Amino acid sequence: VHLEESGGGLVQPGGSLTLSCAASGFGFSRYAMSWYRQAPGKWRDLVARISNDGNSSEYADSVKGRFTISRDDSKNTVWLQMNSLKLEDTAVYYCHVLRLKSDYWGQGTQVTVSS
Repeated sequence: VHLEESGGGLVQPGGSLTLSCAASGFGFSRYAMSWYRQAPGKWRDLVARISNDGNSSEYADSVKGRFTISRDDSKNTVWLQMNSLKLEDTAVYYCHVLRLKSDYWGQGTQVTVSS
């Protein structure tokens, strides 16, 4: 299993970013995919999750209405569209899959929201 995130960077408050996660090494279309984030000194928290068929998703309360998770099984890719970014969205963002009772993570991509 390999997960590779991209798309992080520095953005001003109110700005937007789209994160991508390219997956390989497993049957991507069979698994729900998630984005987590971890700010310095804090736990790694769930940001968004999308079902294996893409028909349902869930979001942390702090990002509802601002972030959108999506997937394209033909590209083995999951995205996180982030709008109206806030200072408190600053964190390392990780792609995640739970497969056969094992957690798999990407290396993470840094998102910094700063004026």
